[in-house]
Amino acid sequence: MTDVLISGAGVAGPALAWWLRRYGFRPTVVERAPAPRDGGYKVDIRGAALAVIDRMGLREQVRRHDTGMGLAHFVNADGNRLATMDAQLFGGRVGDDVEIMRGDLARVLAAATADDVEYVFDDSIAGLTPTDGGVEVDFARAPRRRFDLVIGADGLHSTVRRLAFGPEEAQLRALGHHIAIFSVPGRFGLDRTELMHVTPGRSVGVYRTAGARDARALFLFRSPTGGDGDRDVAAQQALLAEAFAGQGWQVPGLLEAMRDAPDFYLDSISQVRMRRWSAGPVALVGDAAYAPSPASGQGASLGLVGAYVLATALADAGGDPAVGFADYERRMRPFVEANQRLADRNLRGMVLGSTAQIRFQLLMLRLMPHLPGRDRMIARVAEPIRRAANAITLPDPAPAPRGA
Repeated sequence: MTDVLISGAGVAGPALAWWLRRYGFRPTVVERAPAPRDGGYKVDIRGAALAVIDRMGLREQVRRHDTGMGLAHFVNADGNRLATMDAQLFGGRVGDDVEIMRGDLARVLAAATADDVEYVFDDSIAGLTPTDGGVEVDFARAPRRRFDLVIGADGLHSTVRRLAFGPEEAQLRALGHHIAIFSVPGRFGLDRTELMHVTPGRSVGVYRTAGARDARALFLFRSPTGGDGDRDVAAQQALLAEAFAGQGWQVPGLLEAMRDAPDFYLDSISQVRMRRWSAGPVALVGDAAYAPSPASGQGASLGLVGAYVLATALADAGGDPAVGFADYERRMRPFVEANQRLADRNLRGMVLGSTAQIRFQLLMLRLMPHLPGRDRMIARVAEPIRRAANAITLPDPAPAPRGA
């Protein structure tokens, strides 16, 4: 039986473990956090990713966690509503697309693998030493262990990618903006409603999903000249406060609430671009390999599809990782490139550069419900996302081994 170590218990890691276990592999998942991660932001599951969820038999569990968002209101500095959109249109969703909190999706996947996958929390990979037919893995806490394969599913700043492929600077493509997300008290949000305040170069949103006690705050802004610099949370919070100093609406209160947020996150909006996603017995999946950035709206979907394609390719390869990894990259790369292309286009509508652009956008939003051909216009807006989300023909599942 092939022993596979997966670094990261977010979305791609547990999804990969689910499929590997089905195909007769023995996966172990190591996660730096002490427990499955909560928090995060809204993510969409659409197109091919929804087909993967169906093949896992998890659609009903996923749908039970749908955010239930109804409306998005654009407001001015005084909180007055300037324009309103249907939440489905605001998120570019059509048909059966599902919107779910990233933490809820991770918990569904972890629960689906809890009985037959080994999870090691509060630990991380510290070193990789390839050997004949495998990898010796050093951990930050646990004793050294040997695995046949190691898969990095550990996000934008992947440790596995750094150890196996070198410093991340050459692999990241910054898109010129930063994002911050964190929980805030529910009083800041309206039930199943998104509130957006947009000024030149900066956007702030607050939303509270169905049944949620807390709300989520989302900040988007042009990257500071010096980047985010320090990874220290206090320094990052100071950077965010400086970027939004003097803003109206609820911004001062949100920045004050930020100090107590247990899940504060700030980073550049970046993509991972790599010529190869494997090196010997080590490979990457999800954001670690091809993060499309939050601006694409497709990170979770790429992680789900990538996990399925990678596991199926390894199973079809009959134990030859070189063949499996090559097939995985061949199938996934056009899909990844199609979805990464969404990010630049989406960012242009998420963070506007001038007051004139903001006024024009709000005018169009106010007029849209009354324009002839409204449905055709909406379909054209959603078409690039729909096309990218379906830009892959999924392989048939590999046969499960006898007794699995």
